[in-house]
Amino acid sequence: MTSGNNGASTPEDDDPFGYLYADGQANGAQPPSGGYGYPNSVNRVRAVGQRQYGQQQAPTAPTAPYGQVPQQQAQGGYGQPSAHYAAPETLPGGAATTQQSMPGRSGGGRSGGPNTKGLLIGAIAVVAAVVIGIGVAMANGGDKKEDAGGKSSTTPSTSQSSEPSPSASSSEAAELPKADAKTMRLEGGTTLASDVKGAKSDGGVYVQGFNQVGASVTWTVNGIKKAGTYRVYVRYSLPAEDANGTMTVNGKAASRPLNMKNFGGLPANEWQETWAQVSLTKGTNTIQLSCQQGNQCNALLDQFTVTENVDH
Repeated sequence: MTSGNNGASTPEDDDPFGYLYADGQANGAQPPSGGYGYPNSVNRVRAVGQRQYGQQQAPTAPTAPYGQVPQQQAQGGYGQPSAHYAAPETLPGGAATTQQSMPGRSGGGRSGGPNTKGLLIGAIAVVAAVVIGIGVAMANGGDKKEDAGGKSSTTPSTSQSSEPSPSASSSEAAELPKADAKTMRLEGGTTLASDVKGAKSDGGVYVQGFNQVGASVTWTVNGIKKAGTYRVYVRYSLPAEDANGTMTVNGKAASRPLNMKNFGGLPANEWQETWAQVSLTKGTNTIQLSCQQGNQCNALLDQFTVTENVDH
């Protein structure tokens, strides 16, 4: 069986191996060099991914034997622009671009992230500033403490407390004269009694009968060391309503009565204190509490005490 010529060859009738037969050779078939064996044969071989439908085909780059660098790359060198590619900025009307160096890169071409050496120096500087600030604050605090408790400071600090004001129960009151009911001169119907408990006078006695005009108790005070303003405290108890009396010092009556009110809202016959400011001379003084016209004198009297005036 021999091959025949049925007319002009069509692509589908091409025999890729025609050059192997005598009749094929007679018809001019040659070994393939890019196409099939017959002249003017259609070459349908495509590299994978080379064919793109609907787009203009770009000419393929020349190939080189295995192990050799293609001519185009050898001419351009690594990193040179390809003949088949043009950057947008090289085209007519393209935008010009500028190349900026990345921050943190050195001139030697070494690339990397942030400048860790600079960050470390900054962190050390911040820590040092904080430590110095704490040291200065502690030093200032130590100086203030030394001034508060030292010799050079004259202004008291908030932690220093002032001395308590003198009161009837202070040591100064104990040093000044005090009189029990039984040591006083009783006049105008006043007498001693001990029925109501709670009196501080010796034996729990107190003065009763003060609830009538003309009643009085007189105390001779000895041992006043210097002339000045003092307070006279009177301890009393109220059987019912509030009371008052007239205070006379060295024969001079006070312009205001001594108030003996139920200041604490206490039950009847509970003991409490009141006071009046008086002027005493050095040495001996006479203090009298009396019930005069206009006074309300329904009260029981216990101790009398002299103290220094807290406002003096």
